[in-house]
Amino acid sequence: MALDQSQQIDANRRTVNSNQAFLLKAPWTFSTLTTGATGAHTLFTVTGDWLVSIFGICNTDLTGAATLEVGVASNTAGLLAQIADATTLDDGKIYVDATPATGVEAIPATFVLNDGADIIMTIGSTAITAGQVDFYLTGRPLENDCAISVTTPA
Repeated sequence: MALDQSQQIDANRRTVNSNQAFLLKAPWTFSTLTTGATGAHTLFTVTGDWLVSIFGICNTDLTGAATLEVGVASNTAGLLAQIADATTLDDGKIYVDATPATGVEAIPATFVLNDGADIIMTIGSTAITAGQVDFYLTGRPLENDCAISVTTPA
């Protein structure tokens, strides 16, 4: 059967039918000198062009009044807006915007990632010394030979 350009195939040769065809989970445990240090940390390594949505669910209160945002190198808060004080991201809260809420949040917007722009989390002003957040990514490739993988925290 011939496929037209509107039908995309994943690596398992299955037709991709949704913008949420793939789901990845990047668990992140914050520690002062490594995974909680100020600067950019890669959450997902990306190749190719993608449509993606990303959100976080906090499982352990964050400690350290740092700023926290998720995006790409050219727009560090492009996917999840900056939280001005990470200590407001408590156990049970959902991170989809600058003011995490408990219980329920709308599915975040879908974004286009171009040319393998890795998804990064940026910690600013001070370290996050403790806490744990699961970052979830849903998405679909826009071209053949695309990949997204969870980057193991350093």
